[in-house]
Amino acid sequence: MRFEPPRRANGDERILPLINVVFLLLIFFMLAGTLAALDPFEVSPPHSSSEGLDETREILVLVGADGRLALDGEPVIEQAFGAALTKRLEGLEEAEADAVRVRLKADGHAEATRVVAVMEQLREVGVDRVILLTVPEDR
Repeated sequence: MRFEPPRRANGDERILPLINVVFLLLIFFMLAGTLAALDPFEVSPPHSSSEGLDETREILVLVGADGRLALDGEPVIEQAFGAALTKRLEGLEEAEADAVRVRLKADGHAEATRVVAVMEQLREVGVDRVILLTVPEDR
């Protein structure tokens, strides 16, 4: 019997499984990173030292630095904002409507008068609770 001497594996054969694993991880993170819903425009909230609140039924209102509005991630023109918010609140029972809180995420560079005007519109349609979202000071 004649045995052949053992072959030495070249460097490419040893690194191929590592390349496969890295490629699969890259695909996984690309897919997992797109699952989060994005705001329709960039908003950087002002800083605050207050703590977060408990979870209840909430509606998200965005105010951009240029004054644009969005309701639950959908861009809305200013003239249709009140009607869209009223429509959103109409489907709720009275007990649920009292428990609804509106989260207001305004850009830190948005005009204060614009944010106050949005708050006034919220009050006019019957919203009692508004949470102004901010970023903690240490970030």
